[in-house]
Amino acid sequence: MIPWTLLDTAQIPGGGELRLMRRGTEFSIKLGQNELMNSRLSGSEQALATLTCERLQGCKKPRLLIGGLGMGFTLRAALSALDADARIVVAELVPEVVTWARGPMAEVFGDSLADPRVSIREKDVGALIRAERSAFDAILLDVDNGPEGVSREANDALYNRSGLAAAHAALRPGGVFAVWSSGPDPRFTQRLAKAGFDVDEIKTRANGKRGGARHVIWLATRLGR
Repeated sequence: MIPWTLLDTAQIPGGGELRLMRRGTEFSIKLGQNELMNSRLSGSEQALATLTCERLQGCKKPRLLIGGLGMGFTLRAALSALDADARIVVAELVPEVVTWARGPMAEVFGDSLADPRVSIREKDVGALIRAERSAFDAILLDVDNGPEGVSREANDALYNRSGLAAAHAALRPGGVFAVWSSGPDPRFTQRLAKAGFDVDEIKTRANGKRGGARHVIWLATRLGR
C-alpha cells in the first residue's frame, strides 16, 4: 500500500494544526487523529449544495455564502446547479487551505476558483454573517464536524442561539440555512426551530449512492419578513 505523505501544515486561529496528507491521488486533511475531509468521500458535501440549490429554484440572481472551502466539493456542486447570474462567497478561515486548493490540490478543484461567480474571503464566516442583513439567499456551513465544534471551539458560536439569530438576520425572507454534520443533534434541531426556521433534517451518506458513513444535513428555511 502506498504510504501517506505529509505535504504541509497550517495553524488554526485559536489553536490546533491542520495537516495536508497525500497518498497517490488521494488527499486528506486531518486535525490530530481526526480526518476532517478526504478527496475520495464527497457525497454528503455535494448534497449540502445540491439540496440547498433545489430550494432556490426560481430565485433570481441568488447570492450564497459558503462557510469552509475544504476540498471544494460543496462549491463545485453549487456551481453546477446554479445559473450564470448566481454569486457565491466562500469564507475560509485558514489561508493555507486556499493555498492548497490552488497548489497541490489544484486538480481536485479544477477551474472552480477561477469561476467569475466565485469570490474567496479569507475570513471567519461568523464575522461575515454578523456583518450582513438580508444579504444572502442561502448560507451553507461545513466548517467543522457539525454543531459541536471539534476543529475549533469558537465554531460553537455559529450554532448557539446568538449565532442562529445572526444567520436568520443575514438571510433574505425564505432563505436557506444549510448545515452539514457528521451525525444527528436533536438539540440543534430544536434551536433552529426556536430561532425562526422551518427545519428539515436529511440523512445522507459520505459517498453518496455508494454508501459510506451516515451524515446529516439540516435545511432550515427562514420564516417571517
